[in-house]
Amino acid sequence: MILLPLHCGHVPCFPPLELPVTHVAVIGAGFSGLAAALRLAQAGAQVTVLDALDRPGGKAALGYDDFSSGPTVVTMPQIFAALHARLGWDAPALTPAHPTTTYHALSGRTFAPEALNVVGSLDPTMTQLSRAEGRRYRQLLFAARQMYSGAADTFLFAPPPTRTQLAQYALRAGRQAAPLTPLARYVRSGPFLTPFWLRFATYLGADPYRAPAVLHNIAWVELGDGIWHLPGGLLALAERLYAEALDRGVRFEFGIQVQHLSTHGGRVLGAHTSRGAFAADRWVSAADRALTLGWLGQDTPTTPRGVSGFALQLRLGEDLGQGHHIFWPADYAREWQDIRAGRLPSEPTLYLHLDGPRAFLLVNAPPDPRLGLSPERKADYARHLLQRLQSRFPLPVVEWQALAPADYARTGLGGALYGRAPHGLLGSLRPGWRLPQARNLVQVGGTVHPGGGVPLSLLSGWNGAGSLLGLDYDSLDGEKAFGKPAPAIK
Repeated sequence: MILLPLHCGHVPCFPPLELPVTHVAVIGAGFSGLAAALRLAQAGAQVTVLDALDRPGGKAALGYDDFSSGPTVVTMPQIFAALHARLGWDAPALTPAHPTTTYHALSGRTFAPEALNVVGSLDPTMTQLSRAEGRRYRQLLFAARQMYSGAADTFLFAPPPTRTQLAQYALRAGRQAAPLTPLARYVRSGPFLTPFWLRFATYLGADPYRAPAVLHNIAWVELGDGIWHLPGGLLALAERLYAEALDRGVRFEFGIQVQHLSTHGGRVLGAHTSRGAFAADRWVSAADRALTLGWLGQDTPTTPRGVSGFALQLRLGEDLGQGHHIFWPADYAREWQDIRAGRLPSEPTLYLHLDGPRAFLLVNAPPDPRLGLSPERKADYARHLLQRLQSRFPLPVVEWQALAPADYARTGLGGALYGRAPHGLLGSLRPGWRLPQARNLVQVGGTVHPGGGVPLSLLSGWNGAGSLLGLDYDSLDGEKAFGKPAPAIK
């Protein structure tokens, strides 16, 4: 049985609860929603996916049809390899980026670290640093690996932890996470390297000057295991997951906005949408958790939201190959002062991703959809960013399109890319998949366990949906296709 809009005269209504429990609705066709739909279909459920956009991919599907407007590269490649195996696909043809990213200071100095597990040595990275910088780099890379290793089995490759499991983690590995130390103090390493280490916390939407030290573990994901290129990019992966879901009988309804979830007796009965009412036995929300709570009639959470973004999708007059660049401003702390004050930063850090004849420029922005909402303001700030980029890294730009927080608000409350801000001692803990007011619904995606970014969103969707049907947890970490033992950090 599939989901159908139902009407009793002119009033939406829902079928009785005694329908067979094979009927699952998934809200959201981003990476988490696609993974959820595939896990459910693989288990024999009938699945319909509802999405407000006109194509799959979530944040990656905003803007130009052939551009990713969100994630640009692959991290944690073992998750992608495992997902391909679960779907019966050949192993992904991933190639590592050399170097991971090139960092540009205003002084003209550059830093291009290599991933330790990819090249097997720190030598190419150390040759770019002074002796004191190299010593501090080793210390912080080792600390990132220790934090990551200590946390992975509890917070990444496992179901949402219970209080007992949290206590066991605290006893086993809590001290190495420096729980009482702010990240900005923990990673102090001089004017050149401090912003480098702080930046990794932004991958989870954090203001690095308000983030806890434990977010330093994110650095290991890139500097230890590397970043990788996937043929066609992540938007092509979303399209392939969508095609696979269609082949497995999943039904998709695009351009449909959920407005309210009707509940009775602690269960979701149906959704009121822009195209009428939909009913299902069980539900998966792969939308922002704050949106889900609003649809359930709960108050919007008052916790601060993580950062949003302002992006430019650039068409170039020539193929410049692939590469990733960070251009530091004169004052990194000032950028975050602007964001805290609700302003688009005048001198932001520029992230540039080159992909052949295309490029993607992204800066951090406050989670406020009013910023850049008018076409004039949006275009003015876009030209400002492009001018700053061209002064430091000239590109043959022939066409561009801008995306403001208002555009990212189509996929997350306020335009926040990763939900609530992971600040404070417990800020990095993501909510679990279950909501007490909706026993037949699970919440998945980057705003809940295990966290943001494509690999963790895939993991969340795959296993959150599996838990809805009582399926065993699958870490998607079993295929160590890229997993040679990490070299020693000497």
